[in-house]
Amino acid sequence: MTRDVARAQARLAAIVIAATMVGWLGLSFAGGALGLPVRFAFLVDFAALGAFAFALIVLARVWRAGRG
Repeated sequence: MTRDVARAQARLAAIVIAATMVGWLGLSFAGGALGLPVRFAFLVDFAALGAFAFALIVLARVWRAGRG
């Protein structure tokens, strides 16, 4: 993995983490304010977990490539 590719993937992971946090907090607040059922909160939580897992995998690949 070249440095530019690693840098781009690290930037992607950072954007995913930041966007996920903003979206997760915003949707959780909106769901509570609108009185949506709890199942939608679980859906938002699982989507956030999926995005965080994706970012963690990408960052692990960047870290491993940097060590090699």
